[in-house]
Amino acid sequence: MKEYKEVVSDLIAMKDEKYRQFNERIVNVPPGTSIGVRMPLLRAYAKAFVREDGFDREALFSFPDDIFEIRLLKCLAVGYKNMPFAEKKKLIGRCVPVIDGWAVNDLFCSTLKEVKKHRQEFLPEIEKYIEQGTEFSQRFAYIMLLGCYMEREFLPQIFSLLERAHTQFYYTHMGAAWLIAEVLVRFFDEGVSYLVSSGLDAKTINKAIRKARESFRLSEAQKNYLKSLKK
Repeated sequence: MKEYKEVVSDLIAMKDEKYRQFNERIVNVPPGTSIGVRMPLLRAYAKAFVREDGFDREALFSFPDDIFEIRLLKCLAVGYKNMPFAEKKKLIGRCVPVIDGWAVNDLFCSTLKEVKKHRQEFLPEIEKYIEQGTEFSQRFAYIMLLGCYMEREFLPQIFSLLERAHTQFYYTHMGAAWLIAEVLVRFFDEGVSYLVSSGLDAKTINKAIRKARESFRLSEAQKNYLKSLKK
């Protein structure tokens, strides 16, 4: 497998300096800590990387985490590599500590659609990441619930796990609010019942209501009713 310097050289060859400057502000990383590779190119590179002869995930995980694209490459590689799901679960657990921003988190979650086929099996992992209580372990859990568990049968688990959100952390707060908003859009009555009884803080409830009211999928009457529930 290619060594760290070779991978960095490959990424530099795809660099877009204007995009780097713009993207560093969006993904909130210190200036100069990313290369500036657009996501379609990085996704394509990750998919090809895991198919190369001699791909070694242990070597990949040994790479330094000082570059945004390298942190993301580790996560994308786990998402894209074909392997038994039990093995993937373990590797997801190695990726979560690498997450240090919303972009790595959410882009990683977007590669894990396979979880939809193993939702019951993966639910204890979701609970584990909630219990870890860190900003991005919880962000990861809530975005995974949003992407893979948005079904009526999982609403009790979603509501229970939301009550454990450490919303003093900004990205946990935003992830929880986004999850609640999506519940409101898809399952309005159940979502409203949760809002009325929830022990979450006012700022998260209000953010969820605001995000839900921005959706074109709710009627004006529903949006007005949600507004009346703001704390």
